[in-house]
Amino acid sequence: MARYTGPKAKIARKFGEPIYGTIKSKKNYPPGQHGNSHRRKTSEYGIQLREKQKAKYTYGVLERQFRNLFEKASRMKGVKGEVLIQLLEQRLDNVVYRLGIAKTRDAARQLVSHRHIVVDGKVVNIPSFSVQPGQVVGVRERSKSLEVISDSVSAASHTKYAWLEWDKGSMSGKFLHVPQRADIPENIKEQLIVELYSK
Repeated sequence: MARYTGPKAKIARKFGEPIYGTIKSKKNYPPGQHGNSHRRKTSEYGIQLREKQKAKYTYGVLERQFRNLFEKASRMKGVKGEVLIQLLEQRLDNVVYRLGIAKTRDAARQLVSHRHIVVDGKVVNIPSFSVQPGQVVGVRERSKSLEVISDSVSAASHTKYAWLEWDKGSMSGKFLHVPQRADIPENIKEQLIVELYSK
């Protein structure tokens, strides 16, 4: 499946935010031939599209998956935009990243795809798998000695998110409950995404 594999600093500069974590760049203006020049005012559609692209790049989701998630959120109870962000947070690759098992969402997706991650003791290799409250996400027994995992786990802050509970001994974390929008740190204006898809 197609994924963005280009320069990550370019994406961070495009949105003016550290989409992929802290990326150092001396250029504090958007990329491209006219990045440093004064641009005309962005249209309402442009602002909404930009917000959708930011969410897609942040969570590493392609257009079809993103639209499917939006349609699923539309059918669920609650505020559409908030439910959409909550569904993105429940993705297995995102939970692995939040638990500190991987340093980035891309690395988390790779660990899941390569069968290093278990959910309730069973290997799950689908990054988009939706983790439900009460489920335990951990590292497969034979993968616990992997340097990339041990380095990430030792450097992570496991008390960062109230909806996750980390068990150091078993190298696993419990998904306690679906997080409230106010607790999710991503700087995404989800209402703009709802407005874009509602046109």
